Amino acid sequence: MKSEEIEKCRKIAYKMIKQVEKAVNLHLNENEAGEFTKIGADGTPTKKIDEYAESEVIDILKKADFLSYLISEEIGEMKLGKNIAEPINIIKDLSNKSNEKVGFLFVIDPLDGTANALKGIPAYGISIAIAKIKKNRLPQLNDIAMGFIKDFYSGELYEAIKNKGTKINNKTPPLSKITALDKATLGGYINPKEYIYRKVRRIRLIGSVAIEFAYLSQGRYDIFLDLRGSRILDIAAAKLIVEESGAIITDKEGRNLRSDLNIYEKVTMISSANESLHEKVIKELNRKNKNFISLHYQDISIGIASRLDNIGSVLLAGKIIQDLLKEGIEEIKLEKSLAQMLNSFNDRDVNEKIEKIAKDNKTLYDLLKGLKLEKNYLKYSLELFKFDTDILITLGGDGTILNSVKHLNSAIPIFAINMGTVGFLAEVELENYNEDLKKLLNGNYYLEKRTQVKVAHDNQLFSALNEVVILTENPGKMLHFEVKVDGNVIEQFRADGLILSTPSGSTAYSMSAGGPIVDPKVSAFVIIPICPYKLGIRPFVVYDKSDIRIKLIKKGKKAILVIDGQTNLEINDFDEIHFTKSDRDVYFVRTKNKEFYQKIKAKLTEMK
Repeated sequence: MKSEEIEKCRKIAYKMIKQVEKAVNLHLNENEAGEFTKIGADGTPTKKIDEYAESEVIDILKKADFLSYLISEEIGEMKLGKNIAEPINIIKDLSNKSNEKVGFLFVIDPLDGTANALKGIPAYGISIAIAKIKKNRLPQLNDIAMGFIKDFYSGELYEAIKNKGTKINNKTPPLSKITALDKATLGGYINPKEYIYRKVRRIRLIGSVAIEFAYLSQGRYDIFLDLRGSRILDIAAAKLIVEESGAIITDKEGRNLRSDLNIYEKVTMISSANESLHEKVIKELNRKNKNFISLHYQDISIGIASRLDNIGSVLLAGKIIQDLLKEGIEEIKLEKSLAQMLNSFNDRDVNEKIEKIAKDNKTLYDLLKGLKLEKNYLKYSLELFKFDTDILITLGGDGTILNSVKHLNSAIPIFAINMGTVGFLAEVELENYNEDLKKLLNGNYYLEKRTQVKVAHDNQLFSALNEVVILTENPGKMLHFEVKVDGNVIEQFRADGLILSTPSGSTAYSMSAGGPIVDPKVSAFVIIPICPYKLGIRPFVVYDKSDIRIKLIKKGKKAILVIDGQTNLEINDFDEIHFTKSDRDVYFVRTKNKEFYQKIKAKLTEMK
């Protein structure tokens, strides 16, 4: 933010703090202050005192000489300024190009610690976080540029500006230097069954997330955490205040917090006064998590798998190994066929192949230019089903990912570099390779979970990440299907085939066959008849915990069962295929927090 923007927002924030504090003090002792009035936009009960506080915020922003968005726990989302005060959906409003430009987003909890205030417990106040609107997108947690918290009881005013530090009553606060768990004071929300509960010296909980979180910035707490999930409203300002003081903030697995700024979002949050203490906290919280990755990225192991029909992908695997070794990562595994192929190249081969790549792919050429391969890649060689690494890097398209998932014996998070065409699952593009690999190695990523469907047929079990397709064995001949869900026949129909798709597969064959695009967070499978011979037959969206059975009910008709395009099986007439949700999910390493439908739109645009 520019200096003039900072001053403008600071004046507004100070005015809010003054007016809200005055209103709270004026009405706090009234009989009606604690009366329940409604369920707020965030889904929690609203008291009269909350409405008094929020009305001051709305009034101040409404009278401002510029437009801004407000997210507040009682009223929800509003557009305010220039005497405008209207409830809106911020994302939709941002997409309206005819609207006058909005400059800032205010994320405010007008009274954090309402119960404390009403009961006279000395910890309650206001939390204000401010982000600048950029490129007509909804800001994220990391976009917060200014944060203010005022403890109305103690009079302490916390203020932070991004990259300019934290002040408490205009003084720089001291952080705790404690690095031992048995000497640390922990504040926050934790299950007493957590082992760390017995490791720290003392535990505090006073009922105001924003203020308690901010305590970390001045050494009152050494650790603050919320394992139930903190609302973005509560932590938006405190996160910046604590970060600017020099403390560490991550999720439970040690990854950076990445969330959109909306009223419903919650994050599991861990914060410590220093990195040494933070690593001990994270390790204690993940003692039973076999897939936990250490904060020290040099200690992690990385596997690499690639499509072999694309020489650029194979050579990029060689470069990745060099990049990993430079970063101090020594435990590297190469899929066996990839290792053998790299080992077969000599320097002349490599130079010739790289020069050929220059004609078709300038970005890849720039990455590979000057590459000198090692002499022995067989020392990294291992069959894919034996991989037990912390991360798997795949080079190819979605087919490479599906093939890798098919052969893996454990849920290894996948860092997928797109070397195919569209790549709905493979999100890392070549032009972002260096940046995204650095984020991976520094732990600046999150894991996105994708559901699989379990397929049972003829005493065999399979899993599919994208889809299962049943097709007629004889082109031009239709199949007759019966579909049961939880024991009930929901439809019988004739069709060229049938697709059962996961949300991940909804952008693949399912989409081409007229199925809906399904957000991966939706707990559903989609059943799509292919060219059905029946009026009114449409795709079915089915709860993914349902028991789904599909049977061929026409004598003499055979079919082919195709699982993720990787496995083909013959199906005989009257065979029944059983589908249930797999208990093994697939995890993808994501370095960008893009909204799902924005990603889909971008990918589909590439296909034109």
